Amino acid sequence: MTTEEYPTEIHEYLVAFDESVATVDEMLNKMMSVSRSELLQKIDPMEQAKLDLVSAYTLNSLFWVYLTTQGLNPKEHAVKGELERIRSYMNRVKEITDRKKAARIDKGAAQRFIKHALCDPTAEEGTPAKKQSRTKQK
Repeated sequence: MTTEEYPTEIHEYLVAFDESVATVDEMLNKMMSVSRSELLQKIDPMEQAKLDLVSAYTLNSLFWVYLTTQGLNPKEHAVKGELERIRSYMNRVKEITDRKKAARIDKGAAQRFIKHALCDPTAEEGTPAKKQSRTKQK
């Protein structure tokens, strides 16, 4: 297309769009160069879920763009609900991943720490229970 076929004001937007489409095409070619079964064997179930969700979200997003290019309002199409559904699953996977990364508390160690850090009311003021019991033994 030459610039005579469309308004010059949108030329930069069209160039950026063309570059974005080329980037998406390149990424899709990379993904499709490896068989799905081969790829799934190499990753754990959580990564498989992430891959499936990103793939579904990408395809639905591309369909959203297609609807827009056809002059249809994608907000009034079922694709909007599908994108929201996928996004909710993506948030759920993120919650699960974040929960796994969260620090775990060793209850036994915490109880021992608290027990030894507390003061014995019969001991001298400010003397931990452990120190107090040692001084009684001497």
